[in-house]
Amino acid sequence: MLARLHSVTLEGIEGILCEVEVDVARGGFEKTIIVGLPDAAVKESTERVKSAIVNSGLPYPKTQSVVNLAPADVRKEGPAFDLPIAIGTLVGQGVVGQKMLDKTVIVGELALDGRIRPINGALSMAMTAKASGFPAMIVPSENAVEAAVVQGIDVYGAASLAQVVALLNGQIKMAPARVDLEGLFEVEGRYDIDLADVKGQEAAKRALTVAAAGGHNILMIGPPGAGKTMLAQRLVTILPPLTLPESLETTRIYSAMGLLGKGKALLARRPFRSPHHTASGPALIGGGPDARAGELSLAHNGVLFLDEFAEFPRHVLEMIRQPLEEGAVTVSRAKRTIHYPARFMCVASLNPCPCGYYGSGIKRCRCSPNQIERYLAKVSGPLMDRIDIHIEVPAVTFTKLRSGQDQQSSATIRQMVMAARAIQAARFPDQPGKTNAHMTHREVERYCCLDQACQGLLKQAMDSLGLSARAHDKVCKVARTIADLEGQEQIRPEFVAEAIGYRKLDRRP
Repeated sequence: MLARLHSVTLEGIEGILCEVEVDVARGGFEKTIIVGLPDAAVKESTERVKSAIVNSGLPYPKTQSVVNLAPADVRKEGPAFDLPIAIGTLVGQGVVGQKMLDKTVIVGELALDGRIRPINGALSMAMTAKASGFPAMIVPSENAVEAAVVQGIDVYGAASLAQVVALLNGQIKMAPARVDLEGLFEVEGRYDIDLADVKGQEAAKRALTVAAAGGHNILMIGPPGAGKTMLAQRLVTILPPLTLPESLETTRIYSAMGLLGKGKALLARRPFRSPHHTASGPALIGGGPDARAGELSLAHNGVLFLDEFAEFPRHVLEMIRQPLEEGAVTVSRAKRTIHYPARFMCVASLNPCPCGYYGSGIKRCRCSPNQIERYLAKVSGPLMDRIDIHIEVPAVTFTKLRSGQDQQSSATIRQMVMAARAIQAARFPDQPGKTNAHMTHREVERYCCLDQACQGLLKQAMDSLGLSARAHDKVCKVARTIADLEGQEQIRPEFVAEAIGYRKLDRRP
């Protein structure tokens, strides 16, 4: 008897609907053959399926079975096909009816005793099932809240194979999983850290505010212990809260990578990723044998913090140049190409010299001029050109550290940032989430109009600092953001002067 049902496989973070056909023959030896380009995990499912069916007290065919996974030219990966293959085998024996299967997508990994284990990528799978017009989906119980985030499809979380059989045969009724998204964002969207924790560093906080308001990349230069890492970690607390579409985009990546967490429905806070400087290119960008997402994609809609910027291998740093401009990563292999989103704010920190104390005034620098130049030259000019803001973070004095003066909280600064983002949302109504940092050259010419005084300042800076055409546009974008923070339509000379002041490394001798 032939059984047909539907499941989903992942390619990157995109779900692909698959038809699972199980043909249980009437004669022959007891054997199961799986075709349709399965990987090792799918091929091994035959033993898991057999043990799960037998240990659940259900009959297993003692004849030959053929399992076809269509479309046959798409590689099927992972253990999510265990449950649909088991159900198809039972349908082929007449144990389970076919009626409900025509409108239900099934995914899940089986344990030998019939329990259903969680899988990766349940959110993307649910989105694919919804887009394909299916009204219901059966997933492992631990993935139920994650998949239930998708509106318009009933998601049933099952704990065992026997429970799925009873549900499909109408022997039990189950309520579909539900998620309180508003309550989830309210509870999970809070931070335990605050920008007020950082004493002093008013200039750096101002630069972070400008960066957050316009989505600009930022580089902080200063001696060890000046607070660069604390500032970077608290940048997410002044960014606008995640919207539901942004959360779905980011959660899909974490779900596909198996990083979402047990029983978690969505990411309600912007991600903060801080890879070590020994990270390889594939770990940072994405790739490897399985073409997995890297740190850049895991930081999507959040912050990527590259501490000890000059200690990263130069060839690894050069890999991030294109994603910084395009907001996406493309991993190409011989037989497939996978695209991952990677729209993030890049925050980098850098010591002024190898020993870290050049110009600090707190310790004597022991580096020669040649050592300093070689150290800073590890970061290439083209990469530095793509960072909008370069600022100095000096050492904090004892007086400021012990000062009882109240600092501006993250909540206060976030309101300023959100007001500036609202202006940008009105400026780009057809491009949700777009910020000043992502303006094209044509948009810079349209929205960053400079009067004669502003043009004179910018011309003088370009002549004296040798700014490139890209740096020219970066200054204009930052000046536009400063104007938005001040609620001004026209860019004024003081805004241009502040933006030029954020090009610290362009002024180094």
